[in-house]
Amino acid sequence: MTVAHRDAKRVAADTAAAAGIRIRELGESAELRELNELFRGIWRPDPRNPPITEELLRVLAHTGNYVGGAFLGGRLVGAAIGLFAEPVGCALHSHITGVGAQARGRSVGFALKLHQRAWALERGLARITWTFDPLVRRNAHFNLVKLGARPAEYLPDFYGPMDDHINGGGATDRLLMSWELAAPDVEAAATGHPCYAQPAPGAECALANEDGRPEPRTTGASAVLVDTPADIEGLRLEDPACAALWRERMREALSGRMAGGAAITGFTKDGKYVLETED
Repeated sequence: MTVAHRDAKRVAADTAAAAGIRIRELGESAELRELNELFRGIWRPDPRNPPITEELLRVLAHTGNYVGGAFLGGRLVGAAIGLFAEPVGCALHSHITGVGAQARGRSVGFALKLHQRAWALERGLARITWTFDPLVRRNAHFNLVKLGARPAEYLPDFYGPMDDHINGGGATDRLLMSWELAAPDVEAAATGHPCYAQPAPGAECALANEDGRPEPRTTGASAVLVDTPADIEGLRLEDPACAALWRERMREALSGRMAGGAAITGFTKDGKYVLETED
């Protein structure tokens, strides 16, 4: 056992204990069925487009991939699924993580990610990747600030239409995250030291949230700020046109800049991405 793995395992165990939960790998048919039902309750998908199937869960668990579940008082309240990815022997791709409403506010998602990190380090992996919707402010905060992960690529309409309670059937643009498991920022975040961004002097706003609407700004600065909607999921229900405009303007603000060499270096306390281009 390496020092990094030993420390990660201890931190993961302490975090789960503080949340009042137990986390372990899943593999039995009954618990995989329970996991599938949990995810259906979270995403409430079109029956033709479930987030995952019991058959695939069974295959992933049987072939040694990561299928982890969090239990509160004997009840499954959260789960995460990951599969080995390229580069072979170095990375895990975390496909889906979800926490039921009955466990919200207990840091179950954080505990699951730390359990997944310890699991990956035990197997000699250096990185975990996953995707998330850049419009979801709370997820941006969780991924960049609380975990210390960093966006590697902007993926337009990555999954195609997903007609469920969370995605709302629109374009599924995603940021591909890279979590370098032994990086200093990640180690600090894992022990409760969040990684808030400090924008460089002279940073200018490229996309502003003006009374809930996305307003682009013209700027040639090497460091820019890109704002996010306060609640994109609520906006999709209340004002779908505005939500679609946020998708369009966010894509314009992030995709071209990242393709041109800019990197998202963090996320601010007031909900803005920080992008910087090396001189």
